[in-house]
Amino acid sequence: QVQLVESGGGLVQPGGSLRLSCAASGSIFSINAMGWYRQAPGKQREVAVITRGGSTRYADSVKGRFTISRDNAKNTVYLQMNSLKPEDTAVYYCNADIRSLGGSYSDYWGQGTQVTVSS
Repeated sequence: QVQLVESGGGLVQPGGSLRLSCAASGSIFSINAMGWYRQAPGKQREVAVITRGGSTRYADSVKGRFTISRDNAKNTVYLQMNSLKPEDTAVYYCNADIRSLGGSYSDYWGQGTQVTVSS
């Protein structure tokens, strides 16, 4: 069984920073893409950033403010969010394309962590 566990959300003032973490655990053989999505109230889930191999793609709305990093030894991905704006308020979900032991690649999601940007 593979699972993703997120941490690091919370309440922050505009202009502040937060760092999210997402650790994959279980019977993991390899991990391909990892990324972060977000869903604001009343809106569809959207991609914030995805990293795959040596390539990273950021949504225009977060480019220059958010930075994704990955620790492959720990099967963990991080999202450093700086210069946060009220419009960044959303539930943030970790996503990973994971091949389990003896299995094939499947898409996994974390439980979500709330980020609220407000004064």
